[in-house]
Amino acid sequence: MLSTTLRTLRTRWVTFAGSFVALSLGVALIAVMGLALASSLDAPHRGPERFAAAPVVVKGQDTLDAATPIGVRTRKLAQPRAVPDAVVAKLRALGTVVQDRSFAVRAEGGPAGLVGHPWSTAAYAPYELDAGRAPEAADEVVVSGDWARPGATVPTGGGTVRVVGTVAGLGFENAVFYTDTRAAELSPRSLQLVVGADPAAVREAVRGSEGVRVLTGDARRYADPDPDRDGEALTAMNAMFGTAGGVTGFVSVFVVASTFAFAVTQRRRELGLLRTAGATPGQIRRMLVLEALVVGVLASAAGCVLGSHGAPKLAEWAVDEGLAPRWFTIGDYAWPYHMAFWTGLFVALCGVLAATWRAGRTNPTEALREASADTRAMTRGRLLAGTALLITAAVTLALALAANPGDLLQRKTYVSRPMLLITAVALLAPVLVRPLARLIAWLPARLPGAGGMLVRENAAAGVRRTAAVAAPVLVTVALAGSLLGATATLNGAKATEVRERTAADFVATPEGDAGFDGATLKRLRAVSGAEVFASSSSAVYVLEDGVALIRSDARAVEPEQLAATTHLPLAAGKVSDLDDDSVIVNEEWEKHTVGERVDVWLGDGTRKSLRIAAVMTTGTGDNGVYLTPRNAPAAPVDRVDVRLVAGADPATVAAGLRRVVRASGGEVLTGDAWVRATHPQSDRTTRTGFLLVLGIALLYTGISLANTMVMATSDRVRELAVLRLAGATRWQVLRLVGAEALMVVGVGGLLGALVAGLNLAGMWCALGLLSVRASIEIPWAALAAVTAACVVLAVVSAVVPAGLSLRRGAVHLAGVRE
Repeated sequence: MLSTTLRTLRTRWVTFAGSFVALSLGVALIAVMGLALASSLDAPHRGPERFAAAPVVVKGQDTLDAATPIGVRTRKLAQPRAVPDAVVAKLRALGTVVQDRSFAVRAEGGPAGLVGHPWSTAAYAPYELDAGRAPEAADEVVVSGDWARPGATVPTGGGTVRVVGTVAGLGFENAVFYTDTRAAELSPRSLQLVVGADPAAVREAVRGSEGVRVLTGDARRYADPDPDRDGEALTAMNAMFGTAGGVTGFVSVFVVASTFAFAVTQRRRELGLLRTAGATPGQIRRMLVLEALVVGVLASAAGCVLGSHGAPKLAEWAVDEGLAPRWFTIGDYAWPYHMAFWTGLFVALCGVLAATWRAGRTNPTEALREASADTRAMTRGRLLAGTALLITAAVTLALALAANPGDLLQRKTYVSRPMLLITAVALLAPVLVRPLARLIAWLPARLPGAGGMLVRENAAAGVRRTAAVAAPVLVTVALAGSLLGATATLNGAKATEVRERTAADFVATPEGDAGFDGATLKRLRAVSGAEVFASSSSAVYVLEDGVALIRSDARAVEPEQLAATTHLPLAAGKVSDLDDDSVIVNEEWEKHTVGERVDVWLGDGTRKSLRIAAVMTTGTGDNGVYLTPRNAPAAPVDRVDVRLVAGADPATVAAGLRRVVRASGGEVLTGDAWVRATHPQSDRTTRTGFLLVLGIALLYTGISLANTMVMATSDRVRELAVLRLAGATRWQVLRLVGAEALMVVGVGGLLGALVAGLNLAGMWCALGLLSVRASIEIPWAALAAVTAACVVLAVVSAVVPAGLSLRRGAVHLAGVRE
């Protein structure tokens, strides 16, 4: 048996080479994603940065802790609290107290992400002057790095400043140091202090102060900006690599299984001859399984080697694109290799076993007859499996629409849902190939000449071959259409929501997180022809089901201003009923009945019971919460909606508004321009991660398409030779092969478009049930590019091997045995 297997491998090397390529690349993808996912599970230890040399840091309350029956639930506060004045007074009696402040700085010619601090905190990093001196006047600064030298003047959002000194950058921030007095003017709130005293005495002084923390040693890192960034980066990377791994794993399994099954299907004549010569079904199965085992072991091992080289490249790319932090590298893990190797081998064997079971049960005469033409489109088992998966997909969609349509808008759902439908349609593809082939070739078959008719009949006669070659195209088009279309549809729905809610003629927004100060608001209200309505971003926290601490983004605005500038999608209640003792919620809340009271925590952690004044529809999940400014006391004004007074000139009003906000680095946009600028764009990390998922999957399916096409064309040498003997010229045969490749891409493209359309229709139904008016966004440009790439790959991969084979004599080729 082993000698027969080895001779078969040598004789049919093209078929087995195609299987080897598909499996090795699939295993490599699984190994790469497994290594990336394993390496994103742990972050390196990070010590204190800004306060590495500080003795003690005292930080005001910045988290909300809620006790539940299953433990304490913690969330970051939207408006952290300052250290109470009484505590500060006690601390001053113990030693030196330095107030820290951090605020965004916009400087012409400066690097992105500039952060301002008082000069007195520089020594705690420690920063040391390497040129110039410390700032002494309000318009003097010291900068980190070499982007400005002493003596340079730099325009900023807070006025022009003069650089009087520089410090070496420490790598974790781009700092601008002001005098302590000027820093206090630019950022009045101080949320943390450095205390030069004994830590035990400091802890005693703050005892009993709710939420105030004393940080020493490694705990001082919690006083650094965004101390949880490593954990957040890990979460983001886990989600990205997990999604990419799931998609590429599905694609790899799908392509490998179909490739190995196709390799067995190609050998029906050979298997029929073996049965005629006396081979038993068991011997046939053992031979095919042994062949798959040999190829599977070698290809899986090669894939693991490829994965070990590809994973570091992926990590470098992720760091360069900002998808991963600078410390991210691929670690030394063994389990991803085991997972990839055994998965690849298992899938290869499963793909062969499914095909060998039918091959072993077929009698010799029937096998030889089916080798010439497909008498049955598909087996009963495949039909039942495909139908069952299709019904499962329909039932799960119906249940989701009935129970929780919002779940269909979650990324994990619209990324995973297409997989089930792709598998179902791929299993049922042989049933659909004939009608689709006849539909596509209807016009060419009626043109003069026999080419169109031959293309149609060859595709219809070789149903399994056409279905197998069309499978990679199906996956490619379905994934691109489903994922890109779902993102575009959801973004369009969110933009529609914001556009319908916004009634302002202009929207002014500040630079950074400090918001507009009182003086700026006063000048904005003085602009002739403008009605100005200020609002603030905050948050509300609610404990649902007794165990889940949920944060809802909130906007604080006066009720009359809310009614004038916003059209809320209300399901019940009235906007005018909003007051300091009430809140407007949405239907996602556990309690959402008008008049009902709900216990919440405000953005600064204050516990309060509020009456529900109105309820909004769920929408896409971004409707949030509305409350009055009194319930968001520390929230800065980060948005100003402007309505034009009757008869006011829009250009004049816009110019006046821009003059006011220019000094603070703010921006004024029309209502429509503001919607376009802020919605519905996904953030860069999300977009790049999505392109990673699609790029890897589409690259692999493209290679698999070329690979499968070469396998299919090399198996038709005798058929092409017969055409030559019948009088067809070499170029006529090549044109026929190219036209058949186009036909296969057309079949796969239509099936992929069907899958994408069904997935997007499900999302559209979910949006309709959530009271969102939205249209299905089809990514025509992306689908055209993907289809064009498939056409080029398919035609080249079919014509080139056919042309090479036809270089030999037709009589010799016609005598070649399969």
